[in-house]
Amino acid sequence: MTLLDQEIAHITRAVRSSSSRPAAETVLPPAYWRRRLNELLGSEHLTKAQLSAIDSLLRELDSYEAQNAASRRAS
Repeated sequence: MTLLDQEIAHITRAVRSSSSRPAAETVLPPAYWRRRLNELLGSEHLTKAQLSAIDSLLRELDSYEAQNAASRRAS
């Protein structure tokens, strides 16, 4: 497993752990993870699988943020 794969795996675990909690209970905000993923996108020689994993995580963050925004509006 490459360092890049390890980073993606780490971010995947963190995002999935965070997305199971309300935004107020997460240690790091979605913006932090989005920045980390965007930094990885700047890496040279990303494989198709790595690009796909990063894209999937960015979509998960989008969904999580939308759900939290809807929850705040409903409160």
